[in-house]
Amino acid sequence: MLDIKQIRNEPEKFRRGLEAKNAGDKLDELLKWDGERRKCINQADELKAIRNRVSDEIGQLKKKGLPVAEKILEMRSVGDQINNLDHKLKEIDEKINSILITLPNLPHTSVKIGKSAADNVTIKEWGHKPEFDFPLKDHLDLGEALGILDMKRAAKISGSGFPMYIGDGATLERALVNYMLDFHRNHHGYQEVFPPFMVNRDSAFGTGQLPKLEEDMYHIEIEDLFLIPTAEVPVTNIHRDEILPENRLPIKYTAYSACFRREAGSYGKDTRGLSRVHQFNKVELVWFTTPENSYQVHEQILRDAEDILQALNLHYRVVELCSADLSFAAAKCYDIEVWAPASGKYFEVSSVSNFEDFQTRRANIRYRRTSDNKVNFVHTLNGSGVATPRLMIALLETCQTPEGTIIIPQVLQKYTGFNQIRTKK
Repeated sequence: MLDIKQIRNEPEKFRRGLEAKNAGDKLDELLKWDGERRKCINQADELKAIRNRVSDEIGQLKKKGLPVAEKILEMRSVGDQINNLDHKLKEIDEKINSILITLPNLPHTSVKIGKSAADNVTIKEWGHKPEFDFPLKDHLDLGEALGILDMKRAAKISGSGFPMYIGDGATLERALVNYMLDFHRNHHGYQEVFPPFMVNRDSAFGTGQLPKLEEDMYHIEIEDLFLIPTAEVPVTNIHRDEILPENRLPIKYTAYSACFRREAGSYGKDTRGLSRVHQFNKVELVWFTTPENSYQVHEQILRDAEDILQALNLHYRVVELCSADLSFAAAKCYDIEVWAPASGKYFEVSSVSNFEDFQTRRANIRYRRTSDNKVNFVHTLNGSGVATPRLMIALLETCQTPEGTIIIPQVLQKYTGFNQIRTKK
């Protein structure tokens, strides 16, 4: 959440930042209510000073045996005015908060100002697009022909957008998750967490899913819980309402979770096979660090996620998002997009975001500085390390053979127990 004091002190900075995210329309209303709030506080403070002075006068008059009835009536009138202002102040605070919780984070100064995803910039490519001398099948055709992916029966069970892996496909999916967790734990030094897959409103609010993204989340009404859209939500909330010692930072977690997204705004988008689903698996990377280090950490998380794709020898590119394409909570974000040769397109498999103190203000996650013992907000960052559905698309399409089999990357073979997926006879 943005800081109202900072908005008040630098309104034009926030106006520019919010407009860059197409969200500047509520700033004037917010500043109007903030002005009303300060006016109420000043009036209340003046009346409280009068009440204190009159109370002292009443005390002096009583000591002298003089009448005090008129002063008491005066103080009651002042008290009523103070109560009315306190009530008005509460209403104004609610109006201010209702606006603040809908305002997105400001883009970092290094982020390109853009109007849409068309203004995103590719900043890096790794590897080369593989070339083939035989007709390619896409992941869905491969999956069905090999008997490892059954979207039709999954739709019968749950509805469209819920994938089901079968046999070697299920083993490969599990192998990807286990490999990535082990890689981040053993090579990158992350602490593994296995979090709950449902969270309460405070948790979803803390990371910025609520209230803006509630329509994209699956809600369980009786318990008022939400199925998580990413492990970012429960893992970030591990330290909600805590003050961390500076010498404990940075803290970095990796977590597997199933992820659930209604994708309410996805109508008309590519939904073939695994490209856009309501349930999927993902390994997440979450950091808590000091403000001074957060942009170095941002680059590190990007490298950590890239390492997975390089180990699998999959061609990918890194895209820096422009201001208009940033998520609600992100100040800066890189997308990692992997190449799927049969589909002929790049698919996003990771978003690596720096939220600065936007989430920690909402979730009240702070740290105590060693140098002066002062308490500041932590910076949070995360990245997918990585999501499996589109990774599976690229893997199946890149590793296919003329015979229609799939060669398993060497790093996964100890997890799968086989080096090739063939049609079952």
